Amino acid sequence: MDNKFEYNYEAPTSEERKEIESIRNRYVENNLGSDKLNRIRKLDSLVNNTPMILALSLGVIGSLIFGLGMTFFLYWTESFFLGFPFAIIGIIMMVISYPIYKRVHKKLKDKYKEEIIELSNSLLEE
Repeated sequence: MDNKFEYNYEAPTSEERKEIESIRNRYVENNLGSDKLNRIRKLDSLVNNTPMILALSLGVIGSLIFGLGMTFFLYWTESFFLGFPFAIIGIIMMVISYPIYKRVHKKLKDKYKEEIIELSNSLLEE
């Protein structure tokens, strides 16, 4: 009787290794980075996402109010005068959403600019 044992080992290629590591990094806790790096990421996200969410919300609500006004205006003809103010309010909300985005973004950028620059300088010096 022939007692043989065969074992084949295949290591992942470099492309497979990169793919495996990228998938793994999505599930690894974000605590591996330094506190400074995590703080600068949070500040950058705050400065960029907050005004975007505010402007998008204002624009969507304005669009819905405009649509309600147009519905009054076009479908229910007896509510013609009720639809006109809704349409105007919706248009105003949609128009001011971008200037509000710019203003809030500038305020947040000015507020956190020094801290972000300090953190980025200290991280680049390390």
